[in-house]
Amino acid sequence: MNIKPVDRIIKTIKVTEGAGVTVYRSIGTPALRNFDPFIMLDYFGSDVPDDYIAGFPDHPHRGFNTFTYMLDGNMLHQDSMGNRGNLTAGGAQWMKAGSGVIHSEMPKQAEGLMHGFQLWINLPAQAKMTEPSYQEFSADAFSIIETDGQRVKVLLGEYQNSRGPIIDPYTHVHYLDVHLDAGVHFEHNLSSELSSFIYLFEGSAQIADTHIDQHNFVTLGDGEHISLTASQEGARFILVAGRPIGEPIVQHGPFVMNTQAEIHRAIEDYQNGKLVQQKPAMVTA
Repeated sequence: MNIKPVDRIIKTIKVTEGAGVTVYRSIGTPALRNFDPFIMLDYFGSDVPDDYIAGFPDHPHRGFNTFTYMLDGNMLHQDSMGNRGNLTAGGAQWMKAGSGVIHSEMPKQAEGLMHGFQLWINLPAQAKMTEPSYQEFSADAFSIIETDGQRVKVLLGEYQNSRGPIIDPYTHVHYLDVHLDAGVHFEHNLSSELSSFIYLFEGSAQIADTHIDQHNFVTLGDGEHISLTASQEGARFILVAGRPIGEPIVQHGPFVMNTQAEIHRAIEDYQNGKLVQQKPAMVTA
């Protein structure tokens, strides 16, 4: 059995985004600019309103997908496609920015815990200028498998014959939310062709022969089998994997393209009011 070892442990960086929201970034930092096909990973978790109340007013994107998973809280989404969605605890949204979208994500709460992840997933060159789209899913759209002290929520990809409702045809992303009781062992097989990582946000654990602590971001090395054991305080983490695209990545803020010339075009389109080209309908489940 070829067990995936820990390749790197990346420390998160505290970043201020939007109108002043505090997030903790792992992918998209000087230590890890990108992890093909992943461009950025932000974790947000606070019960202090000043950390999140200003939200993310209107801002543009082009050239990639965003996947937002809300663990706790309530966020209102609005975009230039005409979509208006309410992302609540346990729900998720998939937005393909494609050729261009302008959207906002604003808290619908003035107090309480706001808690979740946002992952940016690259698009191949052939898809970067396709129509944008938006899908939103409530908590009950996702399968949860509970066995012997472990709880696995299937957001993207497959686990034990359960499949998430969103399929990425380009990178085939897998995304699991795994909660383990004290000392419980977790195993899962993933293709060695996929880039895979774990973000542990509660407790601590042992991955292969390496101990990882709370808020460690861990890239996994070659192998096809993940082996993880929770500590005596238990553990909760996201396990994410995706097929690398293998193309040049040029990023400027909210634009992710293949060349500097395409970045200049995205900036010009946004400044000239030409970024938004289509307004397709939302898919809600």
